[in-house]
Amino acid sequence: MTEQSNGNKSAGGLLSDVIAHMSNLVRKEVDLARAEVSESVNRAGVALGLLAGALVIALVSLNVLAAALVAAITEWGLDAGWASLIVGLGLAVIALAMALKARSDLKLTNLAPSRATRSVRRDAEALKEATTHDHA
Repeated sequence: MTEQSNGNKSAGGLLSDVIAHMSNLVRKEVDLARAEVSESVNRAGVALGLLAGALVIALVSLNVLAAALVAAITEWGLDAGWASLIVGLGLAVIALAMALKARSDLKLTNLAPSRATRSVRRDAEALKEATTHDHA
């Protein structure tokens, strides 16, 4: 009977070890996911700042383009009007580049915690494999 109780204690100890390891693994995975989400939020903040900058520059460029159009129509080719047009178009190109960069940075695939997801899948596969070997 003592052999059975030792056997049960041994199995109980193994189960306790497995649960402790699983708890530690889950805690580490949650920490990794939290760190990735924090990193993604920071990138999203920078992207939103770029987008706000793009909007300001776009508004300025619209003002300049409007002034250039007025100047071009009233002056019919005088240097000041065409210069305003060139500056307005240049600012519009800058605003477009900033907006495209911000849009790229804000894609959901860039914000997802991909490393944590891969790590959880790998851990699940390892646990499944270990469980299969234990039963075999």
